[in-house]
Amino acid sequence: MPPNIVLIVAADQRATAVGCESVELVQTPNLDALAQRGTRCTAAYHFGSCVPAVCAPSRAMLHTGIPYTEIDPALMGPVRPPTDRNVPIPPTLGEKLRRAGYHCFGTGKWHNGVETFARSFDSGDAIFFYGMADHWFTPAHAFDPSGSYPETAARNAPGHSTDVFGQTAVDFIQSQRDRENPFFCYCAFTSPHDPRTPPDAYRRMYDPRQIDLPPNFLPEHPFDNGELEIRDERLLGRPRDTKEIQRSLAAYYAMISHMDTWIGRICEAVDSIGKTANTLVVHTADHGLALGQHGLLGKQNMYEHSVRVPLILAGPGVPEGRRNPGLCYQHDLHPTLLEFAGIPDEGRLFTSLLPLLNGKTPGRNTVVSAYRDCQRMIRGDRLKLIEYRVSGDARRQVFDLTEDPWERNDRAEDSHFAEEIARLAYESRRRECSTGRFSSGLPGA
Repeated sequence: MPPNIVLIVAADQRATAVGCESVELVQTPNLDALAQRGTRCTAAYHFGSCVPAVCAPSRAMLHTGIPYTEIDPALMGPVRPPTDRNVPIPPTLGEKLRRAGYHCFGTGKWHNGVETFARSFDSGDAIFFYGMADHWFTPAHAFDPSGSYPETAARNAPGHSTDVFGQTAVDFIQSQRDRENPFFCYCAFTSPHDPRTPPDAYRRMYDPRQIDLPPNFLPEHPFDNGELEIRDERLLGRPRDTKEIQRSLAAYYAMISHMDTWIGRICEAVDSIGKTANTLVVHTADHGLALGQHGLLGKQNMYEHSVRVPLILAGPGVPEGRRNPGLCYQHDLHPTLLEFAGIPDEGRLFTSLLPLLNGKTPGRNTVVSAYRDCQRMIRGDRLKLIEYRVSGDARRQVFDLTEDPWERNDRAEDSHFAEEIARLAYESRRRECSTGRFSSGLPGA
């Protein structure tokens, strides 16, 4: 019998914000336990974004398995596509699983339109169709069999969003005790996205005064990256105040620890119905976040803190207690979950992670990402190249991630790496990871 699938997605959780990574102060005992009984992929990236709300393209790629460059922008954020033209909706992960006999259930954040949700799920509850909201007053929908979800039907969720979405997922899983068909439970938390307002019990876990600033903290970003005046970057003043950053990190960690409690309860629910042995549990995030690193706050950049995400898989067919450093995309989950379910899938860019998980391949040679038409990056085994095009000006950064994981020392002019830098720049252009407007005028082009 195909495995049940529980897919948990966080909002804004960077790859290092997991306790077992031993990089940040955050406490995540349940994610750590999930990693111990499965595999954590430590070099998982998101492919990029054409809009400031990076989460929408990231989630669209996860659910369709198609790069954002090939998806109608109307599916990247708007609750309802425009009515004056036909908006093509590719088959989604849930839609494919439903066709194969899965019962598909969704709760939490869905930032890719009402119609795509209706096509993806047989049931659901506490469904949030927007990008962000007050965690204590989250407008959520009950499942609508008609698929219409009128705005007037939304009601404020009764409690903190993390509690509501987590309990909803638990209730669904417990309802599957005696069901024979496999289930797909999609639980998308809005945590730890701002406004970061954790319950007091979790807030008290972190004293801002005891939180060290990251090694790459800067009061300001050293140059214009094309998005220094966006909403995310204006949440705190400039230059960045160290105490404000410490308070933000404390709240960020508290939100993640709160979410981690519910991840533990979701896993306990699977165990309580006797289906742990045949249930694949996956945790990931749509993208990361800066919060003071490189003088930035948001995710609209190509640094590691923003483009790299947590990715943990545990369950049947997944090696236990493994840390896998192979390069991959978070969106590789689409064909991966389908392969676990025994469903053939023809990927256009994203490929199944099973060969990586089973040690049959070391991972991709390179991964790429881009942000709108002003930033793009390519990472190889050691070096990472970021290129910028802002107001007609071009610049480049190069980091040796082996020696400099915090990306503090720019090696763009280091002759020792000249050949590798040229190779990465060529490969970046060949892959066409960004728009045509950004494909010329860069150093060395």
